[in-house]
Amino acid sequence: MTTATQPDHTVLGLETSCDETAASVVRRHADGRVEVLSSVIASQVAEHAPFGGVVPEIAARAHVESIDSIAARAMAEAGLGYGDLTGVAATAGPGLVGGVMVGLSFGKAVALARGLPLVAVNHLEGHAVSARLGADLPYRFLLLLVSGGHCQLLDVAGVGACRRLGSTIDDAAGEAFDKIAKTLGLPYPGGPALEKLAEGGDPARFPLPRMLLGRKDCDFSFSGLKTAAARIAEGLTSEVDRRDLAAAVQAAIASQLAEKSDRALQIYAREHQGRDLRFVVAGGVAANRLVRARLTETAAARGFSFHAPPLAYCTDNAAMIALAGAERLALGLTDPLDAPARPRWPLDAAAAAASPTHVPGRKGAKA
Repeated sequence: MTTATQPDHTVLGLETSCDETAASVVRRHADGRVEVLSSVIASQVAEHAPFGGVVPEIAARAHVESIDSIAARAMAEAGLGYGDLTGVAATAGPGLVGGVMVGLSFGKAVALARGLPLVAVNHLEGHAVSARLGADLPYRFLLLLVSGGHCQLLDVAGVGACRRLGSTIDDAAGEAFDKIAKTLGLPYPGGPALEKLAEGGDPARFPLPRMLLGRKDCDFSFSGLKTAAARIAEGLTSEVDRRDLAAAVQAAIASQLAEKSDRALQIYAREHQGRDLRFVVAGGVAANRLVRARLTETAAARGFSFHAPPLAYCTDNAAMIALAGAERLALGLTDPLDAPARPRWPLDAAAAAASPTHVPGRKGAKA
């Protein structure tokens, strides 16, 4: 817990887990206030667009080519030198391991050269704290982490203290958005393109499956929806048809997210006896307007306040990594210079061991 006797922490954050090379400088004040001094992101959309998705080898090489200049820009925009930092934080997983290694290695080099503490950050923990970049949001809260690679409901008591209530058993919501968009012939990245196509469409025209309705847990499933939508898309001939299917897909995903979140909200409220009723939605899918509207309504109906990061911090960015690093530094938590890059790294290790959502040898969720 933060106290007034703790120092400010000014941290350089590095994020290279997928297809954005990002660097940011964030200052966490002793009283808990957060100040983003810079946030620089180099997108690789143009490099991956011809392939309709992220190519890991291309992503890793692009990170190598740009990490030095992106970090330098972040430091320059913050108006600081490396001597002004109190630590370096870098994503150490989960993600495309070739890319993760680039940012983590750069962070280790800075830490070693400047004598700074290193914090190896779980990318998911970065998303978990991202709403604190735009508001004074205290712990504890219920989090829906919903992105291209992850879909989880978590009870977040603080950094290093996350308990999983539910997770996808197959595809993530953002992955479903992207893959269905591809079947509709939409450009990469598919999620925003599908949202745009859905404007003015009839979401009730095409019936789509609602998965796991008979289960009383908080897990998600989007593979059936993805398959059904792909089959419908094969027979579409007009722009009106494509618009209506896009609207139906968006509504179906928003509905499942709202239904499972509602169940988690009830569980959370019972467990905490009506205290700390804060619902946070983070990750790239949190930028979708319909999803955000449905989840806002769901939270309000259960008496929860609704929080989401500013749109600039919904998708992958380094400010959230820097903040997670600063929060860990405030607790005295650092990592050695041999900290490994991890393709998979669950936030709730106990839940992942007891009820894994991914079994080696089988395609599964990325969490």
